[in-house]
Amino acid sequence: MSATAEDRAAELRRQLRHHNHRYYVLDDPEVSDSEYDALLNELRDLEAEHPDLRTPDSPTQRVGAEPLDKFEQVRHLQPMLSLANARNEEEMAAWVVRSERYLARQGVEMGDVRFVAEPKIDGLAISLVYENGVLVRGATRGNGEIGEEVTQNLRTIGAIPLRIEDAPPLLEVRGEVYLPLAAFARLNEQRAEAGEPTFANPRNSAAGSIRQLDPQLAASRPLSMWCYGVGALEGLEFETHWESLEWLRGHGFRVNRDVERHGTVDEVVAACRAWEDRRDRLDFEIDGVVVKVDDLDLQRQLGVVGREPRGAIAWKFAPSTATTTLQGVAWNVGRTGHMVPFAQLEPVQVSGVTVRLATLHNEEDLRRKDVREGDEVIVMRAGDVIPQVVSPTAKAQKRKRRSAPPAPPASCPACGTPTVKPEGGVWTICPNRTGCPGQVFQAVKHFVGAMDIDGLGEENARRFLQQGLIESMADIYELTVERLAELEGFGEISGRNLVEAIEASKRQPFHLVLYALGIPGIGYVNARNLARHFRSMDALLAASEEELTAVEGMGPIMATTVHETLAEERTGELIERLRGYGLRVEEEGAAAPAEGPLVGRTLVLTGTLPNLTRPDATARIEAAGGKVTGSVSKKTDYLVAGEDPGTKLTKAQELGTEVLDEDGLLALLPSDAPPAAAAAPRRRR
Repeated sequence: MSATAEDRAAELRRQLRHHNHRYYVLDDPEVSDSEYDALLNELRDLEAEHPDLRTPDSPTQRVGAEPLDKFEQVRHLQPMLSLANARNEEEMAAWVVRSERYLARQGVEMGDVRFVAEPKIDGLAISLVYENGVLVRGATRGNGEIGEEVTQNLRTIGAIPLRIEDAPPLLEVRGEVYLPLAAFARLNEQRAEAGEPTFANPRNSAAGSIRQLDPQLAASRPLSMWCYGVGALEGLEFETHWESLEWLRGHGFRVNRDVERHGTVDEVVAACRAWEDRRDRLDFEIDGVVVKVDDLDLQRQLGVVGREPRGAIAWKFAPSTATTTLQGVAWNVGRTGHMVPFAQLEPVQVSGVTVRLATLHNEEDLRRKDVREGDEVIVMRAGDVIPQVVSPTAKAQKRKRRSAPPAPPASCPACGTPTVKPEGGVWTICPNRTGCPGQVFQAVKHFVGAMDIDGLGEENARRFLQQGLIESMADIYELTVERLAELEGFGEISGRNLVEAIEASKRQPFHLVLYALGIPGIGYVNARNLARHFRSMDALLAASEEELTAVEGMGPIMATTVHETLAEERTGELIERLRGYGLRVEEEGAAAPAEGPLVGRTLVLTGTLPNLTRPDATARIEAAGGKVTGSVSKKTDYLVAGEDPGTKLTKAQELGTEVLDEDGLLALLPSDAPPAAAAAPRRRR
C-alpha cells in the first residue's frame, strides 16, 4: 500500500467528518450533496482497493454491520437517572429551597448558584461511550441501570460523531435521539404513497427505528440527536455543567443553541414559560424544560434520592388537550368481569396523535363526569400517552337537550351473558367468570404485564387465545420456539426471544406472582402485604378468613372474596400449574424493618402524585417501616393524596385522618438514605 493512498484516505476522512459536522450539527453545509457523494465514493474505492485502510470510525462504515438476531443488554457506566417534576413557580422555588436546606445540613452553602435550562426533548434517551476518541458503544436508557446496545443503529445517525479529536481516554455522552417534525411528516407521506402504514408520532417512530435489528432500516429514517450532558469521564474534568456543554459543542456534538444559564429562580421560570410559548413553533417535540444546578461539585454534594438527582428537576408542561364530540360510550369487560366504559370520539389531534378512543375509567367516574353522547368534551393525553375524557365542555353542559346518561349493558359484550350488579356493589359485572373470552383475555393481559413478559403484548395475547395456542395464563409456560415458529409472521428469532422472556419471568418475586393471578381484592399493595404476612403460597392457601383480616388492608368483605376465590378448584389448579413451571411461591428477603420513622404507621395512597409512582411511594414507605393498605379505615394514620383522589379522600376527611400531599410524605421519610427499590410491574416499552 502506498503512502499516497494512506495519506489520501486520511485526508478524505478528515474532509468528510468536517462536512458531516457542517451539515448535521451546524445545519450550514459548505458543499453540495453531489460534491459530498464524490468524496465519499472516492474513499469507498480506496478502502475497497486497500482493505487495511478501512477503520471502524470511517464515514463509510456508518451503515456496514450485518443484521442482529437480538440486542444485547449492557450495564451503564453510571445510572441514567430520572427527574423529579415541577409544574409551576411554587414547585420550582420549593426545589431550590429543598436543595439549600439539604446542603445546609451537610454544612455547605449554595451561595450565588447558577442554573442551566435546556429543552426536555421528547425522544429516546441514549448513552454514547467513546474510548480514546472512538465511538465503541451506544445504548438505550432501559431501566436506568441496564439498557440495550444499539451501537450499529446509532452509527447511522449523521449527527453522532464516530471519532472526536483531543478526546479523553473515556467519555460518555448522553442525549436524546429524535425525529424532526418536518422529517416525520415527509416520512409518513412516503409511507402512505408506498401503501405502508404511517407512524403514530415522532417519538414512537424514533424509538422503533433505533430498535431495528437491521441497521439499513435505521439508516433509512432521518433521525437526529441533541446532546445534553456527560456521564462517565476519565482524564478530563469540568467545573460546571455549562462548561461540559460548551466542550461537547466544540468537539462536534449537537447541543441546542438556545440552552441558557440563569442566576435566579425568576429567570429560570421565565425561560420555562418562554419554551412553553414557542413549543408549537419548534421542529422537534418537547414536553418540558430540564433545569440543572450548574456547579458540578454542588450537584455531587446534593446527591441522589431514590432514582432522582437532587441537583436537577424537570419543568413539565401541562398535558395537551383538545375538544371534540363524544359519538358514543361503549363497554369492555375487565379481568374480574367488571363492565369498563370507553369513549368513541370524533377523531381529533392531541399532542400530534389522532385520538378516536379514550378511557372513561369506570362507572363511578363516568357518572361523576356526566358525559353523554353528542356532548362536546375535553380530551387529554395523560402523561402525553393515554387519552382520556376529562369532562364535557361548559357549552355542552348548557345544552337544553342532552341525551340520556350512558348505562352499562344488559348483557356482556364479550360473551352475551346477562350482566348483574351485586347489592351494594359499585360495578356491573359479567358473572361468567370461567367461560367469558373477554375476561380470559384481560386476565392473560394482566398476568403478562405483572410478570413483565417482554414480547407478549396485547396483540399477541389476543392472537394466541384466538388461535387456541393458549387457553389461560398458565399455558404461556407451555409455549416453545417450535410452536411459535409455525405462526405466520412469527419467525424463529422472535419466537426464541419470547420464550427467553417467558423463562425470565419465572424469577419474579412471590408477591408479583400473587398480584399477577388477578384475584379479586388482591391488587399490587394487597399482594405485597399478603406475601409479607404469610411468606408463602401454601400458608396463604391455608389461611382462614379471620387470619386474612389480620393483614393490613384486608377488611371482612374483601377477606371473604379472597378466601372464596383461593378455595375455588380452578384457582388451586392454576396455582399448582404455575408452581410446577417453577414460578416463585415463597417470599424472599427479610421481613419489614423493625426500626424507622414510620414503624407502626399505616398509610393509604390515592390519586396521582406529581413525581412518585405508586410502587415507588409504597417502597419508600415500607423501607421506612410503614405499612401501605388499599382502603381508609380508623386504623389509617395518613392518607397521601394526589390528583383525582376519589372517595378515599372523602372517607379520610369524615374519619379525621391526616391528609398529606407528596411533599408532606417526603417530609416523613429519611432524606439521607436511598429508599428500597420497588419490585413493581413495569409498563411495556
